[in-house]
Amino acid sequence: MGGMDYQKVDLSHPYLEHFKDYPDWLDPPAFLYARGELPRSRPRPKTAAIVGARRCTKYGENIAYNFAYQLAKRGVVIVSGLAYGIDTCAHRGCLDAGGVTIAVLGTPIDQVYPRSNLGLAEYILERGAIVSESAPATPIFRESFLYRNRIVAGLADIILIVEASIHSGTNYTAERAVDQGKSVYVVPGDISRPMSAGCHELIKNGCLICTDLDDLLIGLHLKAETTSARAKNLEKYRNCTPEQRKIIACVKAGIDTPDEMAKYLEWGLIAVNNALTFLEIGQLIQRDGSRFILV
Repeated sequence: MGGMDYQKVDLSHPYLEHFKDYPDWLDPPAFLYARGELPRSRPRPKTAAIVGARRCTKYGENIAYNFAYQLAKRGVVIVSGLAYGIDTCAHRGCLDAGGVTIAVLGTPIDQVYPRSNLGLAEYILERGAIVSESAPATPIFRESFLYRNRIVAGLADIILIVEASIHSGTNYTAERAVDQGKSVYVVPGDISRPMSAGCHELIKNGCLICTDLDDLLIGLHLKAETTSARAKNLEKYRNCTPEQRKIIACVKAGIDTPDEMAKYLEWGLIAVNNALTFLEIGQLIQRDGSRFILV
């Protein structure tokens, strides 16, 4: 892969500032090995991670490519994992738009996997960077591919998941993003396809549905393309926790008393009432007798 020019980049680098607030229990990296150039501009450029299934459908490929392309045209850096499928489409969409993309390897910095993406890796180095936690010539472990997903989540401001099976490693990325207090957006799919099952489970668990570019632009605090009622609602609920979003989803579905919510969500009544209190304080819901309604 060309000459092996790499550098050890610590957390003082302006682009890695998110890791300074990274939860200790998630084992934040002390540094990353990097090839190419990580962005140095101030303020730090907006960054979206786009990840998903390796064995994806054509639908998923098109979604990943198009969102990456449109975000890159607006100056958003695209982060992904250089894997087959969704990751590859995200990197290519960004590059075709003339944008900056960063690939996070699950292998040492000197070993690109899959090897069929060597050409793509070289192209990425012209416009962005490739990073890894592992030094050259170190052993490769299967677990490293899953573990690197916390780095993907750590670099991004928001995470977009495009197709994932119910046991996909992509779900690990979503969990690590939620642990960091970041918004996770999920593209819904065909309910009959296994590659949509993981996405729909994430949506049930409080992740945000993404059906157009505005959803992502709002999450990145960028100007949306439209001012639709749905876009305004996304703006309204943007700062809610996953737990609060589940309560809002219950109210929308007519599950509108604390007892019903606790039973449906399989939560304790104290947890339900805590979430309801914060939503009331935020003026997102209000009491109507024994029920709750959206404001």
